Amino acid sequence: MVFRRKRQPRLLVLGLDCASPDLVFDQFKADLPNLARLVAGGTWGDLESSIPCITIPAWASMLSSRDPGVLGCYGFRNRADYSYDRMVTASSAAITLPRVWDYVGAAGRESVVIGVPQTYPPRPLNGHLVSDFLTPGVESAFTYPAIFKQEVLKTVPDYAFDVKGFRTDQKAGLLRRLFDLAEVQHRLVRHALTTKAWDFFMYVNIGVDRMHHGFWRFHDPQHRLHEPGSPFVNAIRDYYRMVDGFVGELVALAGDDTTVLVVSDHGVTRMDGGICVNEWLWREGWLALKNPPPDGTLLRFEDAEVDWPRTKAWSSGGYYGRVFLNVEGREPAGIVPRRDYAAVRDDLAAALAAVPGPAGERLDTTVFKPEAIYQQVNNIAPDLMVYFGGLHWRSVGSLGHGAHYTFENDTGPDDANHAVNGLFILHEPNRRGAGRIAGHQLMDIAPTLLDRMGLAVPGDLQGRVIG
Repeated sequence: MVFRRKRQPRLLVLGLDCASPDLVFDQFKADLPNLARLVAGGTWGDLESSIPCITIPAWASMLSSRDPGVLGCYGFRNRADYSYDRMVTASSAAITLPRVWDYVGAAGRESVVIGVPQTYPPRPLNGHLVSDFLTPGVESAFTYPAIFKQEVLKTVPDYAFDVKGFRTDQKAGLLRRLFDLAEVQHRLVRHALTTKAWDFFMYVNIGVDRMHHGFWRFHDPQHRLHEPGSPFVNAIRDYYRMVDGFVGELVALAGDDTTVLVVSDHGVTRMDGGICVNEWLWREGWLALKNPPPDGTLLRFEDAEVDWPRTKAWSSGGYYGRVFLNVEGREPAGIVPRRDYAAVRDDLAAALAAVPGPAGERLDTTVFKPEAIYQQVNNIAPDLMVYFGGLHWRSVGSLGHGAHYTFENDTGPDDANHAVNGLFILHEPNRRGAGRIAGHQLMDIAPTLLDRMGLAVPGDLQGRVIG
């Protein structure tokens, strides 16, 4: 039985982590009839991601309409303090500002939230919640209310939150596990959609992201590892087809009085390799090591013997570069004088922007200063944030590569990096869409959702209503 509330707008939000506008709107358009139908009658386009354009904190920025600096969250792991080794995982506890379902609940209306990043551990809401890919497993407390866990496991005993070890060479097994993950999650989503009362329903599929990281080389002829004729050449296309079928099913179940939003947090692009930032910092005299590793002997930065009293900067790896200065009076053994901070940071930013590619070529690298891109800078932000080579190059934190670049990913096989632009498709039952529009950033999503639900849009949100 589907519970319906008359005369109150309802919203179905389907999040596709890492979904690409190029694929949905162009390359795969003919294979995605349900998404194409939403596009044909809706308002749609590219959606600029947060800086950084990564799952955490992009979804939280989207749903709170606050930038990562205001949220004080700059990635999956963040500095806990100004020591050199204390990092904390960005769980739900890292997000202290309201997200869309909090506003919905405050208005006395109900939400169902499934798989939205940064919802583990679960926090109270007016409705039902199943937490995200950060959840350790079904043995954890992963629902709100807590008793909902029993219903979830009775309905879907094999429920899973993510595919572990998606950076692997065992592609056939990975592909099977990704489709299996979608199947069990979709079973739960169908159940919740048709048995729970809701005004706002949101589900995020993390599998699109995992497909891109695992199979992009087979899809993209420009990828340096592309294998023409591979049995996996249509793996990503087939996954999108499956997702499209599920979108059509959910839209039909939700009813023709429901506003539908399909949205992604960022896009995807090929990964050409990695810039070994700590190796580069060491070779350029910014980072001092007591015992440098021999070339070819990889060493995690966490295991390196850093000579902190002689170190000016270090970095952490990831899809973008996070670089930290060792500042006098801030870090325990800081040596960069506070009076020289701005000049030293400018020098380092210029040097990072000029890091060349393997053949000495200039890379399209962008270096950000947090205070220049955020409304506020809370908690402990990197001193510099770096997109190497237009995001075709990731940041590698380990040492011992023998050069400032590598073609081997130190966290396992990975074909793709994130792209700045994700997508959105807004389809409304009694409102003609505006077609393709440009110029929207993901913080515009939360005020748009509140507006479409007939709720007041708080004045301190950073985004603007679409349409």
